[in-house]
Amino acid sequence: MASILIHSLIFAPDGVSTAYLYTDLAKELRKLGHSVEVLTTTPHYNQVEEELRRQPLSKIAPGFYKSSCSGISVWHVSLGKRTSDARARTLDYLRFHLLSLLWSLFHHAHYDVVLAPSPPLSIGVIAWLLSRRYGSRCVYNVQELYPDIAINHGVIKNARLITVFRALERFVYRRSDAIVTIGERFTAAISDRAGSSERITTIPNFVDTEFYRPLPRDNAFSRAHGLLDRFVVSYAGNIGIAQDWGPLLAAARQLADRPIQFVIAGEGTRSTWLRDQIRQLDLRNVLLLPYLARETMPQMNAASDVTTIVMSQSGGRDGFPSKIYTTLACAKPSIISAEQDCELCAIVRDSKCGWTVPVGDSDAYTNAILTAMGQRDTLHEMGLRGREYVERRFSLKTVAERYDMLIRHLTARKAHD
Repeated sequence: MASILIHSLIFAPDGVSTAYLYTDLAKELRKLGHSVEVLTTTPHYNQVEEELRRQPLSKIAPGFYKSSCSGISVWHVSLGKRTSDARARTLDYLRFHLLSLLWSLFHHAHYDVVLAPSPPLSIGVIAWLLSRRYGSRCVYNVQELYPDIAINHGVIKNARLITVFRALERFVYRRSDAIVTIGERFTAAISDRAGSSERITTIPNFVDTEFYRPLPRDNAFSRAHGLLDRFVVSYAGNIGIAQDWGPLLAAARQLADRPIQFVIAGEGTRSTWLRDQIRQLDLRNVLLLPYLARETMPQMNAASDVTTIVMSQSGGRDGFPSKIYTTLACAKPSIISAEQDCELCAIVRDSKCGWTVPVGDSDAYTNAILTAMGQRDTLHEMGLRGREYVERRFSLKTVAERYDMLIRHLTARKAHD
């Protein structure tokens, strides 16, 4: 079996979806017999007190901490709380990268594989350097297309800076021993940039179908927020540049006289803007909550009639919100506003569990909600189709086995080099 170092910007006990994703993957790879260690940051994205109590951090040196996650050693580089300021985040990334390299100088170990998920893109460079340090294979996991998403959202505008990021992208793709994308559309997008498609493997993200499961609608969450007698449309996740909230806000205004409640749980760079919009438009049918503890999410999904994801034009094409797997696992249909040829819409159409509407089309989005409300009696059956779909294709066990096959292939090839 292989010795694996996961190098990730976010990991447990940070309370955000990407942290849960890679934490679950690390545990499952360990169950499959691999030795796993993690190099990450201190919790900075969403600090959940309960998670911190379960996985306390011990200081081992200035700027460095250590914890244990189900027997997995987790090394933490100190990082401040996440900010919406792009320059500050860039400095945080630089700090993480430099301290990661410093850690490697003093941490003597053997690793067969270094696995690094994006973002940021630059983590691929550091993962490559770590793999050279430890004589291991480097696997770069493309969770979002960078720098595409930053360019298409206007975060990066300077032509010279774009050239630098494109060069950095090519470096990461061409130096990695293997590239894992989370969808076929991502694979198609980067094949030419990587120089060869032979090193690209498509392995989707996953959902823990034992944790995310159908639950009664009458639960602590629905009672606490008075949702039992409402038609509930919910969203849980990041509130950032990848989302276009226009259709949801327009639908909330148009449907204000209906027994419909929109529930949004999350935080991000546009949280303040969204809160201001809800207040200015006096949308009393929109409930905005902070990030919720993971244990609450199955209850929130159960309290919903449908879930929703509203992507910007680039967000749907250059990123993929894995929250769709969790809502389908909870047997809830979803209404998606995104580019119709994106991976997200393909999942909803293939599962026959929801509706897709063109990105930014407020009328189509509002009509989809009314259609779902008119078909309320059939939503349970639709949700069960979604549940069966993810159990068959996107369970934690199924996806971890595909990573296991890739790791075995890389280590076998290394042995013959």
